[in-house]
Amino acid sequence: MLNLRKKILVAIDGSPLSDKAAEEAVRFAAGIPSQFKSKVYGLLVLPNAPRNTFTDFVPARPITEQDQWSELKERIFYVVEKLAAELEVPLETAVVYGDPADELIRFSQKEEIDVIVIGSTGKGFLKRKLLGSVSHKVVRDAKCSVYVVRG
Repeated sequence: MLNLRKKILVAIDGSPLSDKAAEEAVRFAAGIPSQFKSKVYGLLVLPNAPRNTFTDFVPARPITEQDQWSELKERIFYVVEKLAAELEVPLETAVVYGDPADELIRFSQKEEIDVIVIGSTGKGFLKRKLLGSVSHKVVRDAKCSVYVVRG
């Protein structure tokens, strides 16, 4: 069997479980023996910007355009960037807006991702039933393999 480079997408949100998923993704990429380097994509999905109403005189700027964004982005991607650099794993990070599950699936199809690594949030039964689980939606709808990291 020919071992080619793998494309690994990891869902990043700055939480401890997201950091654990990032570690798993980078270690998975580094551990694949191949003459080709596997690549990790770190994707942060922000909720859609709130819609302005006619009563708004000055619309709120998206968080990515605010002064503290560069510091916040650096903290969110710190673990995956640090570990990827240490293990010499190619890394590409991206920030998109929308529903997290939909955007992760859309990105995975666009980039022809081989595996998605995502943390399981551990919501309670009622909250999961009412709101749904991002990891559950991704597992159900993704066209590639999905690796769910638990706390």
